[in-house]
Amino acid sequence: MGTRRTWAHLKGDRAGLVGLLIVLFFLGVAATVWLGWLGQGWSEASGGRWLTPNADHWFGTNLLGQDIFARSVYSVRTAFEIGLVVALVSTALGAGIGALAGWYADSWIDGSVMWLKGVLDAIPFYLFVAAIAYALQGQWWAMHLAMIATFWTTTARLVRAEAMKLRSHDYVRAAQAMGLTDMRIIWRHVLPNTVHILLVQATIAFVAAIKTEVILSFLGIGVQDGVSWGLMLAESTQEVLAGHFANFIAASAMLFLLVLGFNLLSDAMQDALDPRGGGA
Repeated sequence: MGTRRTWAHLKGDRAGLVGLLIVLFFLGVAATVWLGWLGQGWSEASGGRWLTPNADHWFGTNLLGQDIFARSVYSVRTAFEIGLVVALVSTALGAGIGALAGWYADSWIDGSVMWLKGVLDAIPFYLFVAAIAYALQGQWWAMHLAMIATFWTTTARLVRAEAMKLRSHDYVRAAQAMGLTDMRIIWRHVLPNTVHILLVQATIAFVAAIKTEVILSFLGIGVQDGVSWGLMLAESTQEVLAGHFANFIAASAMLFLLVLGFNLLSDAMQDALDPRGGGA
């Protein structure tokens, strides 16, 4: 019943529906790349240098004669792969750590988690992520690890607060009276009641991962074996000076649309899943 009310609330939010459609569109584009239907020739220099948009090259070509449309489409796959991995892992990690900290509030576990969170939050985000990515440069998972190491903290803080409230509820006390272990209570009763937090945080982490990847790739310490919007923007710095804007416009427009879609969807989900608003 809660799911029906949530979906009804989401359907009534026009901005949220627009966001959902945008996200589904880009997911469909990523699926065509995964299936090998689009974007497979992104590295081929199949045209002349800086060709204008035409029937063979819809967005034109770059300095090397590579098709900008193919590179833009393949970058959607890159964005979804990085976003999904970072969002799922960081949200799961934050949920687990936050639930433990909240359940054992005011203990050494909670103190250790809060100390670690304070240390990570005190370090400038992009400097910390860039330092980890640079130190592990050459490893395909370096950028993922750098983002996961910082993204979990916000989720952990929110889940911790929720767990502290939930542990005083009657059904949790009843589970304790029945002799269930702390881990089983956390798994069966605490974490399921934080789903509304986790869904919203996952979408926020997804967007943050994409934007961070673009910045790292622009700086040369992000995607190493492939193509992404960040790399396209880095290429465009020289092209813009020469008066060629196709690379810059294609990467910027697609990044803007995807981030806009997720932001609209995230706001709508937050409203729909907020227990105080009756959406969940």
